[in-house]
Amino acid sequence: MKKELLRKITGLSLASVFAAGALVGCGSKEAAADTSATTETATEEASGDLETITVAASATPHSEILEAAKEALKEQGYDLQVTVFDDYVQPNEVVESGDFDANYFQHVPYLNSFNEEHGTHLVDAGDIHYEPFGIYPGTKSSLDDIADGDVIAIPNDTTNEARALLLLQDNGLLTLKDGVGLEATVNDITDNPHNIDFEELEAAQVARVVDEVAFVVLNGNYALEAGYSVAKDSIAYESTDSVAAETYVNIIAVSEGHENDPKIKALVDVLKSDDIKKFIEDTYDGAVVFYNK
Repeated sequence: MKKELLRKITGLSLASVFAAGALVGCGSKEAAADTSATTETATEEASGDLETITVAASATPHSEILEAAKEALKEQGYDLQVTVFDDYVQPNEVVESGDFDANYFQHVPYLNSFNEEHGTHLVDAGDIHYEPFGIYPGTKSSLDDIADGDVIAIPNDTTNEARALLLLQDNGLLTLKDGVGLEATVNDITDNPHNIDFEELEAAQVARVVDEVAFVVLNGNYALEAGYSVAKDSIAYESTDSVAAETYVNIIAVSEGHENDPKIKALVDVLKSDDIKKFIEDTYDGAVVFYNK
């Protein structure tokens, strides 16, 4: 069942897994003909005294962070196998079905919504990082240059639109109704002193109109994909103590009842280690922020 599933995944690259399987078969044959210590050792490594951890992940930054954790997990007796998915549905389905041990691509509000809509039973096994929203230059490079009728591009889905609007509010460009928080939409704007027009687009498309609007508001992963550095290129971004950062931390999700499995605990512990913190800080230049709590 799992092999059939893996063949359906777009962009999937599991050459290393199949290579390992080939080595097992080859090593076994050689062991029968040649009982040298070298061959036996190679066979043992290929067949694996390591316990496998299978994780479904988004490409950036999740799979990259997982790759950085492989060696530390190997030292603890685990073979971390990462499969990249290009959608936000299959990673949850394959964990719910038991085909994968965990996934790493989502935050708790999305997980809770998915559970409610699909009848799944997934839980948070560990909080790893968050991806701050940032305001980036379009045709203008400073918020001080905002003019009457300027256009700002923002994501159009509920979660991301609210974060974008809250960030714009924090920077004095608009005022929202009291209490709307992370459910805010453009309809909740009560004061728009510059008569800003908002171009609401699918989150992945926002960066593509950067040459057509005054500013764009991007999530950290889409900023990375567009070649932006949060630290160097953004005009402003969410602070580490913002409501959004606390709410939208990205997690390791597992099927309920498995959150305390030894291999899941090992995975989370490595991902929350100082080595992974350094990897994140050195690699993503503020677009991905290690979650310390």
